Order: sequence, then structure tokens, then C-alpha cells
Amino acid sequence: MKHIWLKRAIPVILAAALLMTGFVAGTTTQPAAAQDEPVLRTNYENIFADIYQTVSPSVVSINILARRETDNPLLDDDLLQGGGTGFVYSTDGMVVTNAHVVDEAEEIAVYFIDGTIARAQVVGLDRDSDIAVIQVTDVPPNRLFPVTFGDSSALVVGQATLAIGSPFGEDWTLTSGIVSALNRSIRGLSTFSTGDVIQTDTAINPGNSGGPLLNLDGEVIGVNTQILSSSRSNSGIGFAVPSNLVQRVVIDILEDGTVDYSYVGIQGGNMTLDVIEEFELPNNLRGAVINAVVPGSPADDAGFENPSQNGIDVITAINGDPIDSMDDLLGYLAANTRPGDTVNVSMFRVDGPVSLPLTLGARPSAIESE
Repeated sequence: MKHIWLKRAIPVILAAALLMTGFVAGTTTQPAAAQDEPVLRTNYENIFADIYQTVSPSVVSINILARRETDNPLLDDDLLQGGGTGFVYSTDGMVVTNAHVVDEAEEIAVYFIDGTIARAQVVGLDRDSDIAVIQVTDVPPNRLFPVTFGDSSALVVGQATLAIGSPFGEDWTLTSGIVSALNRSIRGLSTFSTGDVIQTDTAINPGNSGGPLLNLDGEVIGVNTQILSSSRSNSGIGFAVPSNLVQRVVIDILEDGTVDYSYVGIQGGNMTLDVIEEFELPNNLRGAVINAVVPGSPADDAGFENPSQNGIDVITAINGDPIDSMDDLLGYLAANTRPGDTVNVSMFRVDGPVSLPLTLGARPSAIESE
């Protein structure tokens, strides 16, 4: 950054004359701002600057070294470098990032904004949500500043957002935008999708992965994880795993070493015009459309039905909470339920609404259903 320093040599008499002129004209003079202090002209600038100053000590840059095996026995394995972003979760050195940032890493180096560099080890990772926990060593608790989480279920479209990360290796970069959409679903590192995902136009690029998406209270509302782009650079569509799910995943990793998700045993999607017309449904009906029930699954045991000439099942609520889409269903199950829980499922059927108790199973390791 270039600073332009201005030398001022104003005679005392001239200054006094200007002050007198201002008094006679009925105006007052304002003290000049110190040249070494930034002048923030809008409330947003003040908020953004305060958040950056407060949160950036909690954000870390992550460099990894991984090994890629070669098929040629005469050649050594390739050593690959990569990186991303993370943030401090607790004063015992726990750091949250994306699973894809540290998956298969042989060495992890974590950089702090104060210049501290520390090694880290993977504590656990969840490929379904693309969330990982690593732990830094040899960093005292008084130099670790955990983030504060916000409630992702309270977000609204249009809400202002900020991201701090290391896009293209440029550490501690601040970008801003809004919540562009809610209840998106994205594929993690497994065959399952993550629901209730936040879409934002906040600039997110390679290297931002694992960094925090923030609200204007400086709270983490999501973990930046993916972009939708053919050029691998920001095109205004980025996705963040919601903070409520992140907290659930991190707690499970720290307590159990793994994350178990609830399993229903259905294949389905969102409402479409073709479904409405084929089954003569109300054109304002919203919910998760069941295209198939997995035999022997919890849904099968609960009495969910496959589509037939008589109609199609559409999930409209769980425990009284509205379900508007399959994305909604994915997000609700991941954030609010555990295997073994029994929930009450409200469904639309052509011959009348039904309410069925459903005891949730544990998600199989590899199956493309929910």
C-alpha cells in the first residue's frame, strides 16, 4: 500500500484569518483527521473493519504436504502442496476446516496472523459434510482465540456476509456479499448430499475452503466449502456448510471420533410441474417428493409408499416443522436428528394427509439414497 504524506506549513496568521472567516460566516471548522489514521466514511466500513480486526486472529492459513503414488515403480511418488483456511474452535488448539483441505495430508502447517507457525494433526473428519477438525501443537491457550458461532437457522436471503480466508494463497483476505439463497444441497466427499447449505455471492476462491462465513456481528454462520464455476474462480455462487450443522459435526468428532447421520431409506427430489400434472396434485403443494422406498429400510417399515397409479407420497413436515423440499429434509435430518430417534412425519397423499411415526436408522456407508 502506498502512503502519501502531505507536508503542511500554514502560517499562524493565515490559520487565524480562516478561523475568523468561518466564525463570521456562521460556520464551524472541523479538526483535520490525523494523517496516519484511516477515515472510514460509512457505517459499513466501520463494521467491516471492526470484524476483520476482531476475527482475523481466529482465522488461520493451512498449508499441507501430501503424497501421490505413481504407477511406475522406477519413479518416486509425487509430493503435492496445497492449502486452505480454517479457524480456531477452542483454546486447546482445535481448528475447524474442510475435510478436502487436509484429507490424506502427510504434513500440516498452520499459520496465524501474528506470525505464529505450528504443526497440526488431523483429529477427525467427516466426508459427508466436508468438515474436519485438526489440532495445533505448541501454541499456548492465551494465543488462541476461538470464534463465536451464530444461528444459521435464523438467516434470511439478502443478509450481509463477510468471508476471511486465503484465496490463491493471499492470506487473511476479507470479502463481502450477501446470503444469496438458503436450503441448497451440495455433494460432499461421499455419495451423500449435504442439505440446508448457504449460497452466497461473497467472493470465495480456491484457498478460501474451510474459512468462516460471517454475519455482521462477527459470528460464524457457515464454513466456506465450494464454488460453482467452470474456471475455478469466483463467479458469484459460493456455498457454505451451515454453522448449526458444523457445530454438531465438530462435537461428534471430538466426542466419538465419527459422525453418524440419520437414515430414512428413500430416493426422491423436489416438486416439479411434471409430478403435479401426473398425479393431479395442488399446484401450490411443497415438500420432499418420494420417488422410491428402499426395501427393508426405516421408511419401508414405517409405511411409506412407492409412487403408483393411486398417487405419490410427499413429505410436508417433520415433528411439525415444515419441509418444503428434499434439500430441507436433508438439512433437517442432519442438524436435528440422530440414528434411533423417532420422528413424526406428515405426508400428503391423494386420498388424504397422513402422519406416520418413523424410527430413523444409521446412514449406510455407501448408498445413493437418503
